[in-house]
Amino acid sequence: MIRPLVLALALASGLAQAPSAADAQAGPESYNPAPYNPAEYLSPAAGQSGFAGFLQVLAARARAQGVREATIHAVIDTLTYDPDVVRHDRSQPGGPTGSSPPFAPYRRTHVDAGRIAKGRAIYAASAPLIAGIEARYGVPGPIMLAIWGHESNYGSYTGTYDLPRSIASLAYEGRRRELFSQEFVALLKMIDRGVPRSRLVGSWAGAFGNPQFLPSVYLRVAQDADGDGYADIWSSRADTLASIANYFHDAGWRRGEPWGFGVTVPAGFDRRAIATRLVSPRCPQVFLRHSQWRTIAEWRAAGLVPTRGYWPDTRTQATLIEPDGPGQPAWLLTGNYRVILDYNCSNFYALSVGLLADEISH
Repeated sequence: MIRPLVLALALASGLAQAPSAADAQAGPESYNPAPYNPAEYLSPAAGQSGFAGFLQVLAARARAQGVREATIHAVIDTLTYDPDVVRHDRSQPGGPTGSSPPFAPYRRTHVDAGRIAKGRAIYAASAPLIAGIEARYGVPGPIMLAIWGHESNYGSYTGTYDLPRSIASLAYEGRRRELFSQEFVALLKMIDRGVPRSRLVGSWAGAFGNPQFLPSVYLRVAQDADGDGYADIWSSRADTLASIANYFHDAGWRRGEPWGFGVTVPAGFDRRAIATRLVSPRCPQVFLRHSQWRTIAEWRAAGLVPTRGYWPDTRTQATLIEPDGPGQPAWLLTGNYRVILDYNCSNFYALSVGLLADEISH
């Protein structure tokens, strides 16, 4: 599931590096096309008219960051504008602020029998490998597998778009120019480091490989776990799982802490007393659905009961979420749930990853 734009945006906006002084001199922010006209970028002819010039701006930026001239020309000289990716970008679903569809249908289609069965099979077949990765990074194997299952159904679909063309087209279109310009330069750096050009296919939004990383994420966290000198997140199970684990480790995963667990909320529970008063600077509508933080001991005292009959450490902090409202399934979420949100800032996504991991582990 290529982080349909939600994950691409969450990763890119959370992980993009600030431009350097050299970037400021040669970066795309200095490119001044005609006044923005959305229709222009949906026309192949009109889009191509300024695209070649914009590519030279990207080339200058890559050059300033040390990308070899041979790499720059091998890629840029072959590119044409792709209005199809712009159409995809503009057709992303959205809804009124504060509204949300029910979680239950999403859960059924993402925590499904096929993903559960395949995840369990890989877990059993790769037990020694996964145990070693768990020991190194502190991230449970089922969580790694759940990410892989959600992102690409364990590698069964990873995208067919030419990544340099897609990312350059999205940068040129201009709505998120800096974001995709950084990703384009990161892609050139991947080629400079030896990633074959033939590997660079993926989603229209720039994500690729088994875990659907963006180029900047690949450069930062991809791992060569099998020791062949190449972080192969396309065909190596070891590299794929270790790279996912390294992402989570880098994002602050706490060893030994669950992501969350289902609870039953007692009748008459006062939800107004625990409503959050904070507004998150990142994904505010996502975090608005979480309650205030309480210790597990406080949640127990309030009458909540775990659906699977056990409690974690009573000192653990957790928030409550009831995605479909009172009387429907509810979960207490720990700090590790926030790490899943760092991968894709969507409650539906993060809940489904956690629930799929639970099913794989049983």
